[in-house]
Amino acid sequence: MEGVQAIKQRFEIIGNDPKLNRALEKAVQVAPTDISVLVTGESGVGKESIPKIIHALSHRKHAKYIAVNCGAIPEGTIDSELFGHEKGSFTGATATRSGYFEVADGGTIFLDEVGELPLTTQVRLLRVLENGEFLKVGSSQVQKTDVRIVAATNMNMIEAINKEKFREDLYYRLSTVEINIPPLRDRKEDIHLLFRKFASDFGQKYKMPTIRLQDNAVQLLLKYRWPGNIRQLRNIAEQISVLESERNISAITLNSYLPAEGGTNLPAVIAQGKRDSDFSNEREILYKVLFDMKGDLTDLKKLTLELLKNNDTRKVQEENEGLIQKIYGNNEEDYEEEENETMEVLQLPEPHVEQNGYEPPQGDKYHFAEEIEEEETLSLQEKEVELIKKSLERNRGKRKAAAAELGISERTLYRKIKQYDL
Repeated sequence: MEGVQAIKQRFEIIGNDPKLNRALEKAVQVAPTDISVLVTGESGVGKESIPKIIHALSHRKHAKYIAVNCGAIPEGTIDSELFGHEKGSFTGATATRSGYFEVADGGTIFLDEVGELPLTTQVRLLRVLENGEFLKVGSSQVQKTDVRIVAATNMNMIEAINKEKFREDLYYRLSTVEINIPPLRDRKEDIHLLFRKFASDFGQKYKMPTIRLQDNAVQLLLKYRWPGNIRQLRNIAEQISVLESERNISAITLNSYLPAEGGTNLPAVIAQGKRDSDFSNEREILYKVLFDMKGDLTDLKKLTLELLKNNDTRKVQEENEGLIQKIYGNNEEDYEEEENETMEVLQLPEPHVEQNGYEPPQGDKYHFAEEIEEEETLSLQEKEVELIKKSLERNRGKRKAAAAELGISERTLYRKIKQYDL
C-alpha cells in the first residue's frame, strides 16, 4: 500500500495539513474494497482527486472510470444518461442507448454533485447500490451491473434530508465511508505552497518568468478567506501571471485581484424556527385576514339575532359585553358614542348676542331650542345636508377628515350620507 507522500506526488496534491493527510489516508485504506464512498467539502476544494485515488488503487483500476456531474444534466434526461434507454421510449430516442452504469460495468463511477439528483433518480440509484440491478428507460428487462460508486457533494446532506430533497436511505448507502476535504481557509500553511505551484505551472505554460509575492502580499494571501477555495486561488494565480508585467507582486497589486468579501460588514439573517405569529408570505397574511373577517361576521350575526329576539338594546349590551368589545374594540366611550349616534345631529352655530340683544342664560347651551318651531325641521335637515356636502368637498371626499371637521364620528357621517343619499 502506497504512503500518503507517494500518493501526493503521484496525483500532484500539494499540502501538509493534518486534515488533508487524514482524508488521503482514508482513501488509501478504503480503495481495495468495494465500499461506497461519499466525499464531502465545499466547492473548489478538490474533491475530484479522491475518487481518482480510490479507483487507481483498487482492483478495478484496469476497468473504466467515468465521472458524471449530476448537476449539469437536465432532470428530464438524467435517467437516460445514467441507465440508458430503449428506442422509441421518448421523443428523440431514435436508437437504443447504453447508460453509464452499463458502460462502466466492472469499473468505477464518480457521481459529482450527487445532492442535485431528482428524487425519482435517487430511487433508481438506491436499487443499483442494493442489488446491482437497473432498468433502462422504456424497458421492462432487469439488467445487472457491477460498479463501484464514489459520490461527492458540497451540500449539507442532513439539511437536504430534513427538507425532503434527498432520501435518507440513499444517504446512508452512499456514505458507508465519508471523506471530508477541509476548506482552504483552514489550511493556512498550504495556501502559499499552492500559489507557488500554480505560479510555476503558469509561468511554464505561458513562457513567462514565474511571479513571486512580496512579504506583505503573502500575509494578505493568508488572511483572505478564499470562498472559492483552491479553484479560486488557481484562477487568481493565472490572472496575475498573464496580466502583470512586474513579476514581483506587492500586496496592493494582489489586493486588486481579490474580490471583496461581500456581506462581511452587513447584518446576517439568522435562521430561526417559524413562530406561530410569523407570516412567511402574503398568502398566509390574506388567509389570516379572511379568517378574522369570517369570525367577525359570525359574531355580528349572533349579535343581530340577539337584538331581534329580545328587542332590548341595553339587555343585549349587558349580556354580550365581551362580544361587543371583541368586535368594536375596548374603548367604551367609542361604543357609547356609536350607541347614541342615531340621535346625534350637527352642532349649528349659536346666535350672537348682538343680533337680537338677547343674552343666553349661563350654562344652558341648548337655550335656542325653545325658539325653533316645528315647521323649521325641514330647514334644519337642509342645513345639515349643505354642511355635509361642503365639508366633503373641502376634504375631497375623505370621510374621516370631514367627520372630524363636523365634530361627529366617521360612522355617524357614513349613516347620514346613506340617509340623505349623498
